[in-house]
Amino acid sequence: MTDTLYDRLGGEDAIGAVVDEFYDRVMADEQVAHFFDDVDMQKQRAHQTQFISSVAGGPVEYTGGEMEAVHDGMGIDHDEFDAIATHLDDALGEFDVGDDDREAVLEAIESHREPIVVAAD
Repeated sequence: MTDTLYDRLGGEDAIGAVVDEFYDRVMADEQVAHFFDDVDMQKQRAHQTQFISSVAGGPVEYTGGEMEAVHDGMGIDHDEFDAIATHLDDALGEFDVGDDDREAVLEAIESHREPIVVAAD
């Protein structure tokens, strides 16, 4: 039986640790931190852990809202999306996730660019 990306990432607890590192980086970045000014970050971290676990093939069903509806009105542009993706890549690297698995996670996130990005560059 082949391990899923979820398994290779270490499961939900390991993904949760990556998500914590990711949001620490995001919150330190003035380009994108403002998107989370009025957000319950504990809830946000739990949702992101669930989302990444789900797209990585884990036994977790994402129960958050539709990407377009959740991000509607936020005005996220391509540069901001790229900054967020870079923080995720860096967080994965911090936990020694291999290049192929990092790329797989980023491809899964990239597949959601269109409904998230609602403002032109």
